[in-house]
Amino acid sequence: MLNRFYNEFDLERRSGAAAGDDYRTPFQMDRDRVLHTPTFRRLQNKTQVFWSGEYDFYRTRLTHSLEVAQIGKSICYWLKCRPDGPLDEGFYIDPDLIEAVCLSHDLGHPPFGHAGERTLNHLLAEYGGFEGNAQTLRLLSERIFSAKRTGMDPTRAFMDGILKYKSLWSDLKTATGTAPEHHFLYDHQREHLHWAMGGRDLPAELTPGPVRDKCKSIECQVMDWADDTAYSLNDLSDSVRAGFLTIERIEAWAERHGEDTGGDGSLGDLLRAIRRRRMDPFVGKRIGTYIKAATLEEDRNFLSAQTQRYSWRLAVDDEVLAECRLFKRLAFEVVFLSPQLKQLEHKGSRMLRQLWQVLGERYVKQARIDGQDFQLLPADTAAEIAAAPDEASRARLVCDFLAGMTDGYAARTYKRLFSPDFGSIGDLVG
Repeated sequence: MLNRFYNEFDLERRSGAAAGDDYRTPFQMDRDRVLHTPTFRRLQNKTQVFWSGEYDFYRTRLTHSLEVAQIGKSICYWLKCRPDGPLDEGFYIDPDLIEAVCLSHDLGHPPFGHAGERTLNHLLAEYGGFEGNAQTLRLLSERIFSAKRTGMDPTRAFMDGILKYKSLWSDLKTATGTAPEHHFLYDHQREHLHWAMGGRDLPAELTPGPVRDKCKSIECQVMDWADDTAYSLNDLSDSVRAGFLTIERIEAWAERHGEDTGGDGSLGDLLRAIRRRRMDPFVGKRIGTYIKAATLEEDRNFLSAQTQRYSWRLAVDDEVLAECRLFKRLAFEVVFLSPQLKQLEHKGSRMLRQLWQVLGERYVKQARIDGQDFQLLPADTAAEIAAAPDEASRARLVCDFLAGMTDGYAARTYKRLFSPDFGSIGDLVG
């Protein structure tokens, strides 16, 4: 049955290529192209909360992305089957498209989690910064799947689905007077943004920053809520298993912030689950509650007449949304700000800084190191950087290499370059 939710505008590919006679839908093709790339597989060795490889049950960026995709698809099915509408069997948010968006949402994240992202943004400050979501767009539209470095030729609905932010780096810098810390697109991605918007300029009232970032397709909104659900619940579970979230620490945190830990409140439920060693049932039940907290509301904006993707906004029950924010605060302040994790973040950040220092000198500045012409990168990567037209382009390509590293590959490369007692010919394969 034809899904009336989408039209030719949504299905158009970046190259303008015709759909062809593939047995799959365009959105299934988008999903499959992501799944069968080394970039996706590398997420298995990239940090989510705890360093990948630390223990085999901790979530990585890969398992997190798989969980987000499952939650996102479940939200689609829930919205479709709600008796109060407005979706039905012939008019629904495509779960294959949601799966593609959710699987891709963290593709651009570098090694060592958010610390790695902040470090690369600092190092790339004079070249337009680094941002995980912008890097995801760069991969999909310019880097992966195609040997010609033209990207995977995404559909408009898919590309727009991963666009959590729609402000350019220079727009935010002009608006605030300082280089932005996060939530931006690279300046050279202006054309991609323009195409995703169907050639329409963003209205003047959508000023750069948080106001403009609220302008999201319904698929992006579903992905965002699925990501928040996974982040606030599954990462909480990992933190309990790792011993970072204990009953004593939760109670102490709650007392400092005036939060109730008794009765049937959120923290009370969490503490009972920990005491009874039933974190998995607690998380599973909560995920179901968060999924069913989502409803659709009609929206009107500059794109709603063009596509159903902008005719609806996702609304979440206030109590569930408040609990999600509570759990995120708890995990951030007790786990993410703990000295143990901050020490690991510092170590990862230092490795990236020193890798950038030597690779930047050799390939961005094109300087000889100690009078010698060391070749430190794979031949094809070095050749592409050498052929780049200017310093900023070379810096972006070196950044691509660093951002694409897994945690383990970054650590091994660091050791080969800087540790006297590490390294052999057999270690050279990433």
